Amino acid sequence: MPKSFNASLNGPIVETVAGKVRGYCFDDTYIFQGIKYADAKRFQMPAPAEHWDGIKDAWGYGYASLTPFKDRCGEEITVPHRYWPQDEECQYLNVWTQSLDPDAKKPVMVWLHGGGFLFGSAVELACTDGLELCKYGDVVTVSLNHRLNILGFLDVSAYGDERFANSGNVGMADIVTALEWIRDNIAKFGGDPDNVTIFGQSGGGGKVCALLQMPAADGLFHRAVVLSGIHKRRPRPDAATSKEVVGRMLKDLGIPENEFERLCDVPYDDLINSYLKNQKEMRAEGYDITGWAPLDNGYYMGYAREDGFNPHAFKVPTIVCTCFGEHVRHPKLPYKYEMTEEEAMGYLREKFGEDAEQIAADFKKAFPEKALLDVMVMDFSTRYGSLDHVAKRSLEKDAAPVYSCMLAQEFPVNNGRPAWHCADVPFFMHTAMQFPINNFEGAERLMEEMCGAFVAFARTGNPNREGLPQWPAFDAESRPTMVFTTDGSRTRYDFDTDILEDLKKFDKPFIYPD
Repeated sequence: MPKSFNASLNGPIVETVAGKVRGYCFDDTYIFQGIKYADAKRFQMPAPAEHWDGIKDAWGYGYASLTPFKDRCGEEITVPHRYWPQDEECQYLNVWTQSLDPDAKKPVMVWLHGGGFLFGSAVELACTDGLELCKYGDVVTVSLNHRLNILGFLDVSAYGDERFANSGNVGMADIVTALEWIRDNIAKFGGDPDNVTIFGQSGGGGKVCALLQMPAADGLFHRAVVLSGIHKRRPRPDAATSKEVVGRMLKDLGIPENEFERLCDVPYDDLINSYLKNQKEMRAEGYDITGWAPLDNGYYMGYAREDGFNPHAFKVPTIVCTCFGEHVRHPKLPYKYEMTEEEAMGYLREKFGEDAEQIAADFKKAFPEKALLDVMVMDFSTRYGSLDHVAKRSLEKDAAPVYSCMLAQEFPVNNGRPAWHCADVPFFMHTAMQFPINNFEGAERLMEEMCGAFVAFARTGNPNREGLPQWPAFDAESRPTMVFTTDGSRTRYDFDTDILEDLKKFDKPFIYPD
């Protein structure tokens, strides 16, 4: 059936708080791209976008944040990417909706992109285009860009005045401002400002967790979904270390400390290269200066499972999901079905030594349907951290429910690759069938189960729906997890605790790239 398209001079036009925007209509979906939601000066908190006169066309995604490294082509078959122009002024958002009726009150689902607070954009993953989720779920889908890396998370507060006091969190403050924009404007796009779900994967999941720990965001969203965003360990900025690296950067760039504000005018490439140079030197000297993350300073209350939960977080129904394989690979995995069990045990003994037999037994108990060699690529860090998070959160009396799930599907690549980091996103976003790798038997049904649960959760705070086995909220005693697979998605109870405990001694910390 032919699709329809309309981008007339007369609309669709929506009047936001800051001014009028004109989108377009495609296949009965209204689409607005690149709406400016905030303005900000370097290292300073954002402010709502200045008002404009006339009508602005919202026909193209806004700039993505500047990032330190050149885009590289990768394994596009598993994680198809899109690359986009970058600029320091990057506070833009996008809206997909089925209605412009202010009384429609459709659930709002806000996508936060991955990239570990370092890189990425709202359009980076091809599977995260909001059109299909909007159509399938009859929801308003929103995605956004914000400041990253040194622009969003470098703490320069030791050198500047009060304008720079929260510089270590301005990237997250951008997102708070976007949520405030949604609160003030989304009804005119058919959305319900009192039913907003934030969801993100990897670094985007980390941003969801961070927002749950930020009192400034309390009440701006009402449900939360964390996909592969909670790890066993997480880099945490330190004020003293930040002061040291910024001091070295000032010296490196020839800027006296009492003229700190000149740092705001240094070209980004010079700024980031100075940071990376001094970071490398400080690491060699023994400083713990790795990755990017929000700064614990009261605006952000810290990593919940270690520092305690923001009280408001207990009011927000939450889903926490992981993938079976996440970041782990093993070169012998493609041959797993050609090996005898004893040959596979040889590889386990090589990696796990005297623990190999116990690990094999506990892995078979946890995942009887999988090849034994799959234990070599089983994710530990993300699943362990996620389980610990939901278990601790579930102990709070009268708290909103928290749900645990895992994508344990095997994909038809390299003789059967278990679900990797990002593999779940197109199934939750209802875009899976657009990509060749997801076209296998049962995949469409799996997508319906996952996206259907996702949309049900956005509507009600409960992912249970017709066609999916009962998915109970997590409790620390029975530890239920919905395991998604074409072999039959089902709830499993306390099934992988033993194997995770076995693997704990072999864990290497997952650190976001610098």
